[in-house]
Amino acid sequence: MSLATGTSLCLLDLPSVPAQTAGMQYTLRNIPRELDRALRDRAKREHKSLNEVAIDALFEALGLAEQPVKYRDVGDIAGTWREDPVTEGALADQRRIDEHLWR
Repeated sequence: MSLATGTSLCLLDLPSVPAQTAGMQYTLRNIPRELDRALRDRAKREHKSLNEVAIDALFEALGLAEQPVKYRDVGDIAGTWREDPVTEGALADQRRIDEHLWR
């Protein structure tokens, strides 16, 4: 197959994939290079097979993922630190340098 038209990807049923895919096999053709690269990068980053990552991506894209991805920032806790003498004392003890250990 010409790389100009993309690559093929074969999704196989493996024991580690969800039960919903049991016995199903797909062959996808003309996968765009950027999609192929993104799937392969994700597989490498997550230490998963290309097959697992592709199936995960399909589940996520179709809203069928068991646990939807939750995006969170720290906006709800930013600026909420309260002074606590006990905590401040413990932190001060941790910051103390034992001079005799550094000689």
